[in-house]
Amino acid sequence: MITTRYRQFSIPLLFSLMALLCGCAAVEKKSSDTANVLNQAAEHYVKLGLELGEYDKDFIDAYLGPDEWKKRAKAQLRSKQQLASDISQLLQKLAAIDVVNQNLKLRHKALFRNVRAMDVRARMLVGETFTFAEEARLIYDTSIPEYDLTKSDQTLSEINKLVPGEGDLAQRVDAFRKQFAITEGKVSEVVNIAIAECKKRSDKYITLPKDERFELEYVTNKSWSGYNWYQGDNKSLMQINQDFPMQIERAIVLGCHEGYPGHHVWNVLIENNLLNKKGWVEYSIFPLFSPYALIAEGSANYGVELAFPDNQKVLYERNVLFPIAGLDPTTADVLDKLNHLTDQLSHSITATAQLYLNGEISRMQAIEQRRKYALVSQQKAEQSVRFIEQYRAYVLNYNVGKDIVSAYISKQSQDEAGKWQAFERMLTELSTASDMLD
Repeated sequence: MITTRYRQFSIPLLFSLMALLCGCAAVEKKSSDTANVLNQAAEHYVKLGLELGEYDKDFIDAYLGPDEWKKRAKAQLRSKQQLASDISQLLQKLAAIDVVNQNLKLRHKALFRNVRAMDVRARMLVGETFTFAEEARLIYDTSIPEYDLTKSDQTLSEINKLVPGEGDLAQRVDAFRKQFAITEGKVSEVVNIAIAECKKRSDKYITLPKDERFELEYVTNKSWSGYNWYQGDNKSLMQINQDFPMQIERAIVLGCHEGYPGHHVWNVLIENNLLNKKGWVEYSIFPLFSPYALIAEGSANYGVELAFPDNQKVLYERNVLFPIAGLDPTTADVLDKLNHLTDQLSHSITATAQLYLNGEISRMQAIEQRRKYALVSQQKAEQSVRFIEQYRAYVLNYNVGKDIVSAYISKQSQDEAGKWQAFERMLTELSTASDMLD
């Protein structure tokens, strides 16, 4: 009886099982083949990126891969035209790959978007031009709001009430801010304490390797105010530009933005979670011009308010940093009001960059716009325009990027711990702007 029932149902069941096993084997083989293709494409991407970095000196922000690849990029450097052609071919190859495995889909999407950004920079290298909006879409995976500087003029009117007086508003505000400059002999002490507080608050929610560390260095003659050069192995070199006296409010901003939970944290997590754990070689290179630059800069700017929510930043500055810097703590609140108003002008640099890079205003007009809307001296306005000229549409990552990150985190959670958890996930989940806005 048992044998008979077995014979009645075994043949169709056997065929079903065989078909299922064959199907699973086919899917596994396809996933394995796709993984191999992506591994090859990723290695090709890194090597092409190293060569592009030989021409485009700002392209590579950090490199953690084999030394021999870097040496080969120098020794066997392709012509600009050949390099651009080979990058374009890699982009086409990635576009043609059919990926079924969900984990590989995320990797494929991220790699494709990074190569697309690299393709644009290579095409620019050989003379092709792009509008600001095209750079925003193809490199940073986002669109630009329609800017109306008359709205910024309304904010200037509010600032005019806060800092009354005669003459040019930018000159008045610049003079007003000078009273909040940290004396040169106190800068290092104030900055070190600010960074330590940023780290303390970040460490409460994000666990980093025990050997993570940074080196702090003061430099001059740069177009930026601060920079994090990631060295690999959980170490960063943070540089702070001292072309101009440091204002007291910059200490926490730099500590959070360049350090914790900003660039240093992001770099450490990328290296450990994507390069080391997953073995995805494409994350041995950190391109500056990439859709993930929007995540990096947006999260670094958002990280200030994440670490110091509500009025905690001004309270800490007033109670701790002002006395150490030898500044009057009773003036902290008016400075904070000014900073909140000037934050509303943060998009003005992107508006100016778009007009200037699209050829709609002259360099002198761009400098004047930066002086007016950044409320700074002529020298600082010229530095701002040099930054635009050097990094082009990258400027959008600080303001558009922050807005996107802030809105995305708020959708995930409204409580402090939940926001930190969402923030940490976001840093390595491989989403870019278009994903986060869906």
